[in-house]
Amino acid sequence: MTDSDTITGLLVTAVENTWAAIRSHHPDVPDVVLTVGAGSTGGSDLTLGHFAPNRWVRGEYELHELFVGGEGLQRGAVDVLGTLLHEAAHGNAEMREIKDTSRQGRWHNERYRELAEEVRLTVAHHDKIGWSVTTVPGSTRDRYGDELEELAFALDAANRNDAVDGSPTTTGCLSNVTVDGRSGSRRASTTLDRSTAVCVMGASRQPTCSSGLPGWRK
Repeated sequence: MTDSDTITGLLVTAVENTWAAIRSHHPDVPDVVLTVGAGSTGGSDLTLGHFAPNRWVRGEYELHELFVGGEGLQRGAVDVLGTLLHEAAHGNAEMREIKDTSRQGRWHNERYRELAEEVRLTVAHHDKIGWSVTTVPGSTRDRYGDELEELAFALDAANRNDAVDGSPTTTGCLSNVTVDGRSGSRRASTTLDRSTAVCVMGASRQPTCSSGLPGWRK
């Protein structure tokens, strides 16, 4: 195992633990398959994160995807927590069957604002993307103090490793998945039945959130 493998493991574990902490405070937030990869596609857009419902299949369950863009990890622990909380609000919308976005997930409506405030984000309106501009207030930082400390440690290790060898440590990661019976819907018997998670792509599997500010989309 290389140093990069170990550091990537620290990052994935820190993000998973933070998501678990969010779920402990907000039980409607679903379990997810965590993926970490490049958030840029070569243009001016940058994806910091997205929540995509029913993107993965494991056995008879459909699982939601939480994607975290590797570039966003360089913004620091508080911003990573902000991304996770932003997507957790979308997870709540999915579980409650609330339409919180439109325009391919870019426009965030009033329902999203309410959901984001529920997970203790501060929400601001933007003319082009609606109620999508979210920040983490001090009281929310205090609530997730332990998780922020773990994230900061993992991010610092990754940054120091990148400074030494110049290679990113956060692309192409896929976390293990635990299906707890409430994290996905049951599938018909004619669909895939695998012991491992399988990615399902297609028009109906678009992220409910591809959010951010103009020029960089989450």
